[in-house]
Amino acid sequence: MAILLGVDTGGTYTDAVLLRDETEVIASAKALTTRHDLAIGIGAAVANVLEASGTTPGDIALASLSTTLATNALVEGQGGRVGLVYIGFREQDLDAHGLRDALGGDPAIFLNGGHNHAGGEAQALDRDALLAWLQSDHGVSAYAVAAQFATRNPAHELAAAEMIAEITGRPVSCSHHLSAKLNGPKRALTALLNARLIGMIARLINDAEGKLAQLGITAPLMVVRGDGALISAEQARMRPIETILSGPAASIVGASWLTNVTQALVSDIGGTTTDVAVLRDGRPMIDPGGAQVGPWRTMVEAVAMRTTGLGGDSEVQVIDEGLTGGVTLGPRRVLPVSLIGHEAPEIVHRTLDAQLRNTTPGEHDGVFVRAVPGIDAAGLTERDAGFLARIGDAVHPVGAILRTRMEQQALRRLVTRGLVQVSGVTPSDASHVLGRVDAWDTEAAEKALTLMSRKRTGSGNQLAGGAQELAEMIVNRLTYQTVLVLLETAFAEEDHPFGPSPEQLARHVLTARGMDGYRGLVRLDAGLNVPVVGLGASVGTYYPAVGERLGCDMILPEHADVANAIGAVVGRVTIRRSGTVTSPSEGLYRVHLGSDPHDFTSAEEALDMLQSLLEAEARAEAQAAGAEDLQVSATRDLRTAQAEARVVFLEGEITVEVSGRPRIAV
Repeated sequence: MAILLGVDTGGTYTDAVLLRDETEVIASAKALTTRHDLAIGIGAAVANVLEASGTTPGDIALASLSTTLATNALVEGQGGRVGLVYIGFREQDLDAHGLRDALGGDPAIFLNGGHNHAGGEAQALDRDALLAWLQSDHGVSAYAVAAQFATRNPAHELAAAEMIAEITGRPVSCSHHLSAKLNGPKRALTALLNARLIGMIARLINDAEGKLAQLGITAPLMVVRGDGALISAEQARMRPIETILSGPAASIVGASWLTNVTQALVSDIGGTTTDVAVLRDGRPMIDPGGAQVGPWRTMVEAVAMRTTGLGGDSEVQVIDEGLTGGVTLGPRRVLPVSLIGHEAPEIVHRTLDAQLRNTTPGEHDGVFVRAVPGIDAAGLTERDAGFLARIGDAVHPVGAILRTRMEQQALRRLVTRGLVQVSGVTPSDASHVLGRVDAWDTEAAEKALTLMSRKRTGSGNQLAGGAQELAEMIVNRLTYQTVLVLLETAFAEEDHPFGPSPEQLARHVLTARGMDGYRGLVRLDAGLNVPVVGLGASVGTYYPAVGERLGCDMILPEHADVANAIGAVVGRVTIRRSGTVTSPSEGLYRVHLGSDPHDFTSAEEALDMLQSLLEAEARAEAQAAGAEDLQVSATRDLRTAQAEARVVFLEGEITVEVSGRPRIAV
């Protein structure tokens, strides 16, 4: 009998679950995620589940961690300040794949260098320019390096990374370590986002390992990758970008384990995002274009997932244009007023009461701000640093802390860096007001919703008649936006596309009338033709109405609130490695793997050598991740052409997959 521990660190809650032999849930528990010190939330959740089950820490044979922190950070535009070293490219290449937006003003240098498609050096690497740039203090937490055709020859990326490590001591992300595919700007984007996440994920893993050891748990720690597979903690430290969609991927694995459903949409609502994926034949689909999170399309293999900034802690924004007005949710996550009222009741209630006595609604009514301790603040401007210092350790009403309009921009920048949290009205607060949830400070939620209900629409009318009416509006809006996300996912996955985009189809008047069951001269019916598996702590509150609107079976399994933690521990270790053979000239076959391409006179010999090298590399990495009972498979994608009645080899790509169950402690 083996006892397995799964932990999921989400934006709001940290979940822990204990399984016996992957067949039975022994116990589950939750604790608030503590962003300033993740170890606190992890330790509380694990301690709670140990106490609930009566399990001795030494009996745990394996621990595994999934997280939405990387996903949430990219959706909300957060992460560390990074420096980009772009080799063989021009500045205008930043406009491809949103790289300039992802850089967001962080420092970058464009160096001569790079290789051609055959792996030959196009230009010498400008080491002097790199040296001079590195000797300036850019205030970055990590560096990303991307060179032209680095997947065909990574020598310049490796040389630049070595210089950066020697001179700065900062972590370095090389693009060829993250993908074997061409498309330099997209690889650069992936390396940039990886570098931005390094500090955050390293802190999470260090906190988790330290807290588990402190509790007496000595079992090895695994981390869930974005495709649902497991990797070692050390591998996750090196390639944190692979943990984007880790939490959602774990939820799909958990959904399959909990329900045995083979065809369904899986929808996981958290505090920050709603993540929807398609389950076919009991397996999640892998996105062939690479994981997309928010606006960023990366080259990371991950489950095909539609991630939207919609959750229980999404910011409620008032629509004050038009005659009817209304509310919309997200994409930014804020702390619920009920939560900050629970944690700092004196200042929160004093402020809300004063704002309620004012007959004129204020711009920042019901909105608070506080700093997040322990986050690296390097690279802040003097203005932003001064503003952060003024916030200090206390909770403040936003209206009291903002002295000028310029400081609103400073506040946005600090929130983006994850240095400051804003608190405002959320669906969680609406659920407290409606009596569906009773976790935090319901009175603070009622006051905040009362303040928001007094805001005026474009017609001059009050937004709502009070807290109760506004709470219903907010929950109904969450239902509406969730329905749209599910429909968009379904339309995007149809085998026979309809023409318009999934977004247009989901919002089309005929779709809406069809869900209403329109009957006139035309009969219209619309909805989902597969069940939805709803996951997350709040599915019982929100999702029955979603299923009713879509006319589908809504499956809310037992333990749906900890499906991520379950999925974290029932997955397999899977390592994939890819490489390419090209033919730069007739009779010459070049293997691109490692720092130096290798040439052969036979295509079959080159392909066999590449497959052998990839298998050895993948086996070694799987074993380093703690896998055993390894299974190996390989696929070859050969591209040829017909020339003068003979077949000419153009290029071949080999992908090797090695998988196995993680080794458990005995």
